Amino acid sequence: MSSHVDVTGTGSASGTPDILTLDVRVSCDGADVAGTLREASTRMADVQGAARGSGVAAADLQTTGSGVHQRWANDRPEVVGYTAWHTLRIRVRDIDRAGTVVTALSTAAGNALGIDNIALALRDPEPLMVQARERAFADARAKADQFAALADRPLGVVERVTDLPVGGPGGPAPRAVMMAASPLGPGMPVEAGEATVTVAVRVRWSWAD
Repeated sequence: MSSHVDVTGTGSASGTPDILTLDVRVSCDGADVAGTLREASTRMADVQGAARGSGVAAADLQTTGSGVHQRWANDRPEVVGYTAWHTLRIRVRDIDRAGTVVTALSTAAGNALGIDNIALALRDPEPLMVQARERAFADARAKADQFAALADRPLGVVERVTDLPVGGPGGPAPRAVMMAASPLGPGMPVEAGEATVTVAVRVRWSWAD
């Protein structure tokens, strides 16, 4: 007869995201590599200055890539110019200012600006993680009680508790379930929606008899 029972429980908790991350790029075309890179670098410097001028801290600006490639003629194997680009990740810690920040970036870079991604996150997910763990353990306990009743055996002490990964190799993580539905800009605030963390635990109880 088995000396223990293993049960898996899950729990979730939700909150409002309070950080917005923008992945932006500037790209410029030119006739030569040096001049094209110089123009792209100038535009990116303008973007960084605009971000800082909009209240974004220097620590919340992170360069994520840069490069240059040839542009070819459509109908013949001939290089007709070059395109240079730089990418930047910007963390906006006041979501209500997101539209203002994007407006400043677009004013600084003009048509050279592109927005590759917008993501919402929680500044501190740990309070939600605590709630989710409590709910996961309670779920496991309820299942164990049911199994004990079905088996007509009393539960004993908890012998082991194991965190189980949820949503990928890194374990439980906040997940934004609502994103902005319209382009960012003045008068178009980001809809923060809701972020949910989910935890799964495996608990082993001994049988008391």
